[in-house]
Amino acid sequence: MYNLAESLRSALQAIRAHKLRSFLTTLGIIIAVAAVIAVVSLIQGFSHSVTNTFANLGSNVLTISSNETDEDFFSGKIVKVTPADLQAIQHEVTGISHISPRLILARFGSGAVLSGSQTAYAGIYGITSRYEGNASFYPVMGRLISPSDDLGHRRVVVIGQTLITDLNLPKDAVGEYLQMYGQWFKVVGVLKKLGNIGGQDQDDRVYIPYGTAHSLLGAATVPDIEIQVTVNNPGQVPAVTGRITQVLRRMHHIKPGQEDDFVVQTPEQTLGTFNQVLNAITLIFGGIVGISLLVGGIGIMNIMLVSVTERTQEIGILKSLGARRRDILLQFLIEAVILSLLGGVLGLILGFGVGSLIAHAIPEFLGAYVPWWAVLLAFGFAATVGVVFGIAPAAKAAALDPIEALRHEA
Repeated sequence: MYNLAESLRSALQAIRAHKLRSFLTTLGIIIAVAAVIAVVSLIQGFSHSVTNTFANLGSNVLTISSNETDEDFFSGKIVKVTPADLQAIQHEVTGISHISPRLILARFGSGAVLSGSQTAYAGIYGITSRYEGNASFYPVMGRLISPSDDLGHRRVVVIGQTLITDLNLPKDAVGEYLQMYGQWFKVVGVLKKLGNIGGQDQDDRVYIPYGTAHSLLGAATVPDIEIQVTVNNPGQVPAVTGRITQVLRRMHHIKPGQEDDFVVQTPEQTLGTFNQVLNAITLIFGGIVGISLLVGGIGIMNIMLVSVTERTQEIGILKSLGARRRDILLQFLIEAVILSLLGGVLGLILGFGVGSLIAHAIPEFLGAYVPWWAVLLAFGFAATVGVVFGIAPAAKAAALDPIEALRHEA
């Protein structure tokens, strides 16, 4: 009489007896699972890298910036957050501190910075001395922007470490001079390395005094600025956000029912939006790559059908010794599932290895990361493929007539 343990033993014995065929059977599953795990580990590793960077920004920091709506675009309205908005928030909104503007002269590496014969392109920002408390960055050499720099419109600059490499500056770049907008700026500080957020290098940026940046635009130009504020009590973030929204809607003459032409966000909200997009990408890529599991399953079914034909006499002997139809069905089904799971294990190891190699080749990447749900999903898919595509061969084996099976010649 057959039982589960005997079926398992017979399945393992059959796999060991035909090692090459077993490996080729699982190859499709190995490749499919490896591809899924590699994609998921890279995307999730990137997500952890971004999350780690955002964790240093603080959950009680609000960033206020302009946000052009469709109505503004089609009406030709120029949308800005202005210094007047900064003053209104500063005087009318309670429960905040470290309020500071950031004037963007060049965004995401678009501004030319020169040093001798070298040219680099960097984000150029005008900030005040209070920006330090909001951005959670500090210099590893020199100092940050001071109040006197801002009031005196001094030509000084604090740079990220990428600029040292791009401009071939000395490791201690404090005291060097850079040229921007036709004027010379003295380097007074070099920032701690911040890494990447959302694929954007945070270290190819330069910071000059807010007053200096304003003077470069000209007194007649009303700049579009970002405003960062620190909420005194993190529990009051929603209430403070509401008060800021009311002030800005009044300042911008936004009528009831109209969309805001600005956005107030915390790092957590920005990260949440980013992770939603990243999770959607994970599902899409995982689903596309997961289709290859079907190909692996078809391979298992074909090899198992060949195996049934080769082992027809063996099946006849088992049935003549009292093995029931369900015993034969169980043996071949277990064999298919074991092959699938073995392919899943090898695919998991291979996929994580490939993901780790790619991750370590990317600067500022914390490494590949495989979440527990991806492991369970990979094994779940592998087992399901084994069951689904193992049923047909198992049913064929179970349905063989014992007399005819004994007469079959291998």
